[in-house]
Formats: sequence, structure tokens, C-alpha cells
Amino acid sequence: MLRHTLFWLSILLLAIPKNVLENKHTFMSAFIFNICFLIPKILASYFIAYFIISKLLTQKKHLISFIFFIGSAYVFSILGRMLIVYIGEPLVRTPPFEQKTIVQILTGYEQLSLSYLPDIYTTVFIFLAVKFVINFKEIKEKELASKTEKVASELKTLKAQLNPHFLFNTLNNIYVLSLENSPKAPKSIEKSSKILEHVLYRCYTKYVSLSSEIEVLENYIELEKLRYDDRLQINFNNHIEQDGEIAPLILLSLVENAFKHGAGEDSGSPKIDIDFYNTTTQFKFLISNTIAAEADEKERTAIGSKNIKKQLDLIYPNRFELHIDSAPKLFTVTVLIQNN
Repeated sequence: MLRHTLFWLSILLLAIPKNVLENKHTFMSAFIFNICFLIPKILASYFIAYFIISKLLTQKKHLISFIFFIGSAYVFSILGRMLIVYIGEPLVRTPPFEQKTIVQILTGYEQLSLSYLPDIYTTVFIFLAVKFVINFKEIKEKELASKTEKVASELKTLKAQLNPHFLFNTLNNIYVLSLENSPKAPKSIEKSSKILEHVLYRCYTKYVSLSSEIEVLENYIELEKLRYDDRLQINFNNHIEQDGEIAPLILLSLVENAFKHGAGEDSGSPKIDIDFYNTTTQFKFLISNTIAAEADEKERTAIGSKNIKKQLDLIYPNRFELHIDSAPKLFTVTVLIQNN
């Protein structure tokens, strides 16, 4: 309602100076004439916008729409002329003066078509153009809000799938250590609590700090080391030039998979290499793990899960690269993310 009021107030105020200059009216007379003329402009605009376009054209009634448009153009032009003659002129002109009769107004086609109709329908088309721009903007905003809500919902679902998986593995590890009465159990619980705190309370935002995510990975690696003897070799190399932000859990999932499908399946001397790089323009994460000779293709490609790629697609559209290299005895994943 406020938008419509401001629009018509603007049309009225902009028309008054034009009327004063072109027709040599006083400000008051120009105001009265434009008030009279504003009425058919408003009626014509709403009739075309909300009846002809919204009702008839949307139902593809083109012939009826055309007939109504031509008929309404004649009616609104007559209305404008009659308001000027029978309301505007008596308020402005000094009697006695001669007025046009209704018959003369109805049959004054030349004046109606050359003066009244163009003026009224110029305003109508301005109204329609403004309405189209506003509607288009609102539609785009709704689409963006809907898309944002959908992305948030999908991310929440993906994280919900990751958390129980990680929680199950962690509790299972602690359970095994407890059965063995291992002195490693207390440290395992300590590391697990720190990881779970991060997963449960800090990962429901779109991004977390890169330093906090690396700390979680360090705790996770320390936790996993408790399960293995010295046969497991881990190289964790941090080449971070500056702290930044990263989508939570993606890196943890990659590291977890490296242990599960690398060290967990290799009874020999498994090795895992992890490298971080972060500059002002790019973040790079590289992880590789050895694979047991007897591992099948399914085990080799398990690290490239759909969840990880889908999260990257949702959070970093057109800004990431995910490379998976499956060699006979080495599996490597590289994630490249362009920083804003």
C-alpha cells in the first residue's frame, strides 16, 4: 500500500511543473487539473495490471484482452476529459465560460486520441514497468531464500549422516580398549571428548576456523594412534600461512576414511601422509594412504564418498576441485578450494 501511495504521489508531483510550464497554469490550477487527471490514470493502471494481464492474459484469452484494452482506453480517456471539463475547469476558470457537452466529449475522437489517451497510458506503462521490476526482484529474493533454506537443510542432513558414523567408530574403539584393560583407555576418552565437543557443538555453522578443524584432526590422529603399534607411519605437515575458514567435518571425513580403508585394512606397514596449505587465494588439502595389495576396487574408491563431494558442491559451488588418484598401492585425495 505504501509503495502504491508513493508511486502515485510521485506521478502527481512530477506532472505539476510540466503543466505549469507548458499550459501556463498557476500552481493551484495545475494541481487541480492533475488531481482530476490522476483518477483515470489510477483506474486504467489497476484495470490493465490486475484484470487484463492477471486474469485474462494468464488464461491466454488474447482476443478478449485486446477488446477490453481498446474499450477501456476509450472509457478512461472519456472519464479523464469529463473530470477536467466538469470538475477541473469550474474550479479554475472564471465564469461565464463555455463547456463541452457530453456528446461533444464522447465524439471528440481526435482530442481523446491525441491528448488524453497518450497521457493516461504513458503513466499506465510506467506503472506496469515498475510493477514488473518489483515483482521480478521479489521472485528472485524468494527463490534465493528458498535455495538457501534448501542448502542449509541438505547440509544439516549430510552432517547428521557423518556424526553418528564417527560416534559409532569412536565408541567402538573405546570399547575394545576397555575390554583389554588398556592404559590407553583414559587418553582415548579424553581425545574422544574433545572431538565430540567439536562435532556436536561447533559444526552447525557453515564454516569453522581452519585452526580449530586442524586441532580436531590432530586429536583424531592421536586417538587412532592408540589403536596401532609403531608399524603405522603418519606424517602430518602443516604449511598454513594464515588462519582461515573451512566447512566443518569434510577434512575429518577424509582422514577417517584414510584410516579405515588404509591403516585399518593393511596388516603390513601402513602409511598416511597429510599436508595442509593455505594462502590468501587458495586452500589445499592433500591426503594419501597406502592400500593393502588384496584390497579390491571398492575399497580403493571408498574415500571418494558422495557425501564429501555433495558438501563441497553445496558450500563451494564452482570454487573447488576434488581429485582422487587410485594407484595400485597408494590412494591420494586432493582438495583445492579457492578463497574469496
